[in-house]
Amino acid sequence: MSDPREMQDAGADRQTMEVDIVCVGFGPAMGGFLTTLSRGLTGPEGTPVALSRTMPGMPPQVICYERADDIGFGVSGVVTRARGIRQSFPDLDPAQIPLAQPVTSERVVYLLDPVGASRRSALLRAADVGIRALRAVLPFEHDALSLPYIPPFLRKDGGLLLSIGQFTQWVGAQVMGAGVVQIWPGTPVTKPLIENGRVRGVRLVDQGTDRNGTPDAGFMPGMDIRAALTVIGDGPVGPIGRQLDERFGLPEGHHRREWAVGAKMVVELSERCTLKPGTVLHTFGYPEPEIFGFLYVHPGRIASLGVFVPSWFDSPVRTSYRYLQHWMLHPYLWRHLAGGRLRSWGAKTLQESGRRGEPCLAGDGYLRIGEGSGSTNVLTGSGVDEAWTTGVQAAEGVLELLKSGRSFTKEELERVYVRRRRESWVEAEAQVAEKSRDGFTRGVVSGLAGMALTGLTQGRLAMPGDSLPPAKRLPTIEEYYAGRIAPEEIARIRQDCAARGLSLHGALMDRSGWPAIPFDGQLLVTHQDALLMGGKVQAPPGYADHVVFLYPNLCEVCGTKVCIEACSGQAITPGEKGVPAFDREKCVHCGACLWNCATPHPQDPERTIIEFRAGTGGLHSAEN
Repeated sequence: MSDPREMQDAGADRQTMEVDIVCVGFGPAMGGFLTTLSRGLTGPEGTPVALSRTMPGMPPQVICYERADDIGFGVSGVVTRARGIRQSFPDLDPAQIPLAQPVTSERVVYLLDPVGASRRSALLRAADVGIRALRAVLPFEHDALSLPYIPPFLRKDGGLLLSIGQFTQWVGAQVMGAGVVQIWPGTPVTKPLIENGRVRGVRLVDQGTDRNGTPDAGFMPGMDIRAALTVIGDGPVGPIGRQLDERFGLPEGHHRREWAVGAKMVVELSERCTLKPGTVLHTFGYPEPEIFGFLYVHPGRIASLGVFVPSWFDSPVRTSYRYLQHWMLHPYLWRHLAGGRLRSWGAKTLQESGRRGEPCLAGDGYLRIGEGSGSTNVLTGSGVDEAWTTGVQAAEGVLELLKSGRSFTKEELERVYVRRRRESWVEAEAQVAEKSRDGFTRGVVSGLAGMALTGLTQGRLAMPGDSLPPAKRLPTIEEYYAGRIAPEEIARIRQDCAARGLSLHGALMDRSGWPAIPFDGQLLVTHQDALLMGGKVQAPPGYADHVVFLYPNLCEVCGTKVCIEACSGQAITPGEKGVPAFDREKCVHCGACLWNCATPHPQDPERTIIEFRAGTGGLHSAEN
């Protein structure tokens, strides 16, 4: 199948711009990079510490391109120890940042199944019976057990609650206010420019095309931005990072097989809610044992909350939005959420392989930072502070090279950046965490035991487990529902959903005992209403679709269509001849389709047959 981007290259008259450093993606990692870089580009008297090679007599020219329509759109609330962030801002006053709040209390809660529909193992069912039998002597209330002890590796003592959207906007304002860095939101980057094995910059996405990328009225080919150094911080599903992985490969023994999608909301709590600002709740056990949840209380009766649906939850109809609603309705949580109002909503893919998913961190002309560089600590569930710190380390190394006049070669970047990272707490803690989640490949109980074992022994012991790509783990729908729904009935439900243009997960969850959601029009709303009320999703015309089904013939014979069921914005729906249809007006750019596809790529079994390219639009909320 030909790539329309390659067809355009042949006849496109592209403009070129020269800069010294070009950056891709503006998240926490790039915030740390540009904050540190902008502070170091000029000396105490305001004179440049180095001169631009593209604009003589000026400081180095630095420009950052961000896909989202504004800085901070489409991300989420987080709890972080904020060690690296506080080092960058030693006098930080959280009150300066909207929704920021120091952590005041923290709880880990095991949620029992109050409706009887959860797919729990015999061991978990027996544990639930025992907990209920001993409820009088346990910290048990509202079908939930509060753990009396939180392991040190999970605690966020002295940490901060942040809205990453608000935090990145605050950081971006300071970076641009320094006057030495430009940040351009609403400008997706479509590919790296690679010449003779060296990255020479990036190409911006074409404008004025049809959905297939063919030039249309007003066509304007994307500009080539050439630079001595390209810094990539475009996240776990960013197209530039993934293209570099495909071109240069991952280090031996590394892979990216563990993922999760986070479905998240920002909620205005009712006046009756008694939760105090700074409260942190972590949950597990419900709506399915594999699904984890969180609730953070910010100032002003605002809460960010959500669930994580992981790739090792082996359901071929795994959805995030409806599971989020069932989680909210658990009695332990609903007593706090009842009467609340939805402010914003969104979703995001998380790269859950951690250090094992680390790519080549540096090469000739480029370096990688942030979550896409494997910085997330999968034991502590911490990623923001680690991402920020990798950006700081990269900027310190780049400044060292600029001041000395050295080139951005692989050897030099490894010396000044990768070595800093290897000698830091980010690396030390990542090594402890590396095998902490292997147990989840065998089940949720072994996974939880493995995390405890790894955390309490500082990585010396771990629960063994063999990792597989998501496409190789997923059972068929008939296998997943064996003993609960007969294959003949599944066939009838599938046929009915196809005729009505609906996805399967809702009908199958109804059939397997999940109660209907009691929509209230304020907090419990339909998925489509969430797109309008809380998602604020927009997509400008004149761009190619960024979700592409590479092999329609394989889509036709796929019996699971997990891409449809897992789509966070219902942007992927049943289409003609079994090939899913994509509506980018609804896409929230979570990237879940990329790894939820159940069909491996014919040439690379580590990939799927869905390609997630550069694209515009998405969520228009800096809260979520």
